[in-house]
Amino acid sequence: MDYNELTKSLQIKGERQPSLKLAKTHRLGQWRRRLIIPVMLIGWLLLQSTGLAAAAATEEGATDVNPFIPLMLALGLILLASRAGGAIARRLGQPRVLGQLIVGLLLGPTVLDMLRWGILQGVDLQHTIKEFAELGVLLLMFNIGLEVHLSELAKVGKVAVFAGVLGVVAPVAFTVAVALPFGYDMMPALFAGVTLAATSVSISAQVLLELGYLHTKEGNALLATALIDDVLAILFVSLTLVLASAGGNQDEADYSQLLVIIFQMAGYIIVAFLLAWYGLPRIMRWIQKRPQLSSAYGIPIFALMFALLFGWSAEYIGGVAAITGAFIAGVGLSQLSSTGMKHEIEQSLSQLAYVFLVPIFFVDVGLETDLSVFPLDALPFMLLLLMMAVISKVLGAGVGARMGGFDLRESLRVGVCMVSRGEVGLIIISIGLSSGILDGGSELYASLFMVILLTTVLTPPMVRWLFQGKQREPSSHPALATGARGETSQ
Repeated sequence: MDYNELTKSLQIKGERQPSLKLAKTHRLGQWRRRLIIPVMLIGWLLLQSTGLAAAAATEEGATDVNPFIPLMLALGLILLASRAGGAIARRLGQPRVLGQLIVGLLLGPTVLDMLRWGILQGVDLQHTIKEFAELGVLLLMFNIGLEVHLSELAKVGKVAVFAGVLGVVAPVAFTVAVALPFGYDMMPALFAGVTLAATSVSISAQVLLELGYLHTKEGNALLATALIDDVLAILFVSLTLVLASAGGNQDEADYSQLLVIIFQMAGYIIVAFLLAWYGLPRIMRWIQKRPQLSSAYGIPIFALMFALLFGWSAEYIGGVAAITGAFIAGVGLSQLSSTGMKHEIEQSLSQLAYVFLVPIFFVDVGLETDLSVFPLDALPFMLLLLMMAVISKVLGAGVGARMGGFDLRESLRVGVCMVSRGEVGLIIISIGLSSGILDGGSELYASLFMVILLTTVLTPPMVRWLFQGKQREPSSHPALATGARGETSQ
């Protein structure tokens, strides 16, 4: 290198060095500016959680507060926290659901206890937010039903039967075997097993939908298995209540009541499926031909009406979960794919669900949970119960799927997808409390509650890990196809 080249090189290096310093300084400044608002927000949240900013002043004055004002603040904070938690989870390679569940725990009584802040006092927000959450899971299952192809579910019918039956029987047997040696009576132990026999399909289905695996064999098997699981779990609850009413004496139990419940549930599901499959598409096509009904979002409005009516009828008439009725309505309307109505329904209702209601549902799971009051003496029993809860579902549903014709890896995926207990487990445990079978102050109740929560939180990352490397199926769901979640599936 001659003198001129050396001089030129030194000049370039001299020019680059300040520019690199400026770039680093600029990036540092950007990060500082980005952190200002989150730091201020976190500081304000901590201030509220310690009660130092009681904006509602006294408890007497809080009674004059318009209930809608604190509700706006609470919902706004929930949506903000849900989005932030989901973004962090995606940044770490996990499903958004996991971040939303953890954020709910942080906002709940375990850490920040948001609903007890002074500024939110004077109204019963817990009940109102719970209703929003129930609407969220109802629309979530309706949207999932729209994604279903019944012919695909029929292909995994054998898998669903075996996995559904064994996925309910195994948790009951495993839980009773764990609870009895710890000194619990047969009826509480049996009801604990029934509680852990339930499955929250909405958690796993949302993860599979988000990651692009809902239309795989395992995704179809999950949805079909969940229907059988739901029916069997509720039948087991009914049987346990019948036995409990007879004082645990099988000779005195009124089994005619159980038979009535079985026929009621089976009859409802058959009639609801026939009505949804043959009736709803015809009704929607009739509505489409009448502009005075179909214009101005008429098609999505009628679809939402059917989701709500089927959800109501499932609980009130059929004795099954409302989400089952909404799912059946979605399956019936899934036939509208060739008319353009299905796309209109998906576009409108998925935005309503995923922008507003579904995030509230996932955060609400944590808002109702207080880990700080968990008795440490029950920790060994709870950990053993948690291990049995996971193993029993993986083995029960997994072995059932294997018997139905799935290979080992597919069977394992089905079993893991069935691990989450979620809102279904919480509903059943509340039945145990109201019936007197479970004691709200007992270690068994506290352990069951923790297991339901932990299985709900653990399921998304386990599903994500097991489905790595599997080929995704294309989805017509607007929330995925248009990038409504702000990212492509990972």
